[in-house]
Amino acid sequence: MTEKNASSENVTLLLDRLSDGKNAVVDELLPIVYNDLQKIARNQLRRERSNHTINTTALVHEAYLKLVDQRNQNWKNRSHFFAICAQAMRRILINYAKSRLTDKRGAGEILATFNEEDFLRETKAEELLVLDEALSRLAQLNERQSKVVEMRFFAGLTQEEIAEVLGVSKPTIRLDWRLARAWLSRELAKNI
Repeated sequence: MTEKNASSENVTLLLDRLSDGKNAVVDELLPIVYNDLQKIARNQLRRERSNHTINTTALVHEAYLKLVDQRNQNWKNRSHFFAICAQAMRRILINYAKSRLTDKRGAGEILATFNEEDFLRETKAEELLVLDEALSRLAQLNERQSKVVEMRFFAGLTQEEIAEVLGVSKPTIRLDWRLARAWLSRELAKNI
């Protein structure tokens, strides 16, 4: 068994125990997932302004605490856990962007740079919120496509990992990704 497979199985077992209400698992789980959470946080923060008030460690800890404190969460597997972590980190950063907009000094300041094909440009707080609103609208039209974008773009999950989390085939994920990117590009062009 490879180290990654052993780690995946360990994480899944610990998540099962956490889902069963065994909160003592929280301290056991963090050292195993910490490096992966740091990678997700770095991926999200690399698009943020360089002097952001939250750093990678703080983002990881804030998201982790929110996740493990959830009641009745049924963690499917390691990939599912990381997808939900990315979603939590995205929410934290959106809340930071909203608070920056309420601060007159922060209005119009560049907050993010998107590095994924159609999103290659600097993004201001207002634009980050427009992206968040567009993803919410996409979720109303096609929830799976919205989740694919979130997992791929914000969490950096592979198509295989996303397919595993969502329980669909890799070609389905590829199609969803292509359609969602086109839809988001059109929506962002109208609103930004």
